[in-house]
Amino acid sequence: MKIFLTGANGFIGSQLVSELINAGHQVLGLSRSDAGARKLIALGAEVHRGDLKDLHSLRAGAENCDGVIHTAFDHDFTNYVANCEQDRRVIEALGAALRGSHRPFVITSTTLFGEATLGRTADEDVFNTLHTNPRILSEIAAQEMIERGMNVSLVRLSQIHDRTRQGLVTFLVQLALQTGRSAYIDDTICQWSAAHLIDTAQLFRLAVEKGAAGARFHATAEEGVPVREIADAIGKRLGMPVVALSEKDASSHFGWLHGFVSKNMTASSAKTQARLGWTPQGPDLLSDIANLDFTDA
Repeated sequence: MKIFLTGANGFIGSQLVSELINAGHQVLGLSRSDAGARKLIALGAEVHRGDLKDLHSLRAGAENCDGVIHTAFDHDFTNYVANCEQDRRVIEALGAALRGSHRPFVITSTTLFGEATLGRTADEDVFNTLHTNPRILSEIAAQEMIERGMNVSLVRLSQIHDRTRQGLVTFLVQLALQTGRSAYIDDTICQWSAAHLIDTAQLFRLAVEKGAAGARFHATAEEGVPVREIADAIGKRLGMPVVALSEKDASSHFGWLHGFVSKNMTASSAKTQARLGWTPQGPDLLSDIANLDFTDA
């Protein structure tokens, strides 16, 4: 297939370009810069110039391909609500280009929306429409297309990691470097699910190749890694103290991250693995934290 890929120069997207090409697919990668275009060409992809705000360009890219994978998202969490609204508009624009066909459209979401109730282990067959996270707009847009009979599926992300980035853990590392200490909230038993970058790219490929319309797949290799163990691993790697903070002190220390650090975010991928034949094999999250590479920092 020829696949239009948004976020093609991103953390997941750049790995996915190689994954798709190595599997025999053609990739038309979205790029907003000359530097990004050069990177895509070097990987063997074609380039489509545009950005997330240029909806006409996005539709044009999707119209010329056999399928679409949407991985792009603006991860400026200080402007999270607006970025979630933008993602909804992007999904609707890409979907408009695919309407009336059975071409596959794989959308990126988060495992949070598989929680039947807040903090419960997420399940692929659950879509909690009452979840309070603003990114639910993406899943609502996807669900509307599914109900119209379009070939839409979703890959829900856990903490996706390698030795350079680890999802929300990356922000915990940055905070530790700024404050001189690695912290967690005392008297909490929070865990986060995780998956390695290479395994995640494989999952996206399998989703576009085999995914049934309406399916939700979980990029989860580890169902739950304790946040306290994550804080310990960060402290050990950075050679700094690890502290347990009260709920009161945690709010001021973590800032916007507090809403995540105080949450239990576990997920199962048993159905994903059975339905797609996906077998994650990459290093675990704590191993990647222990071997953090700051070369490009």
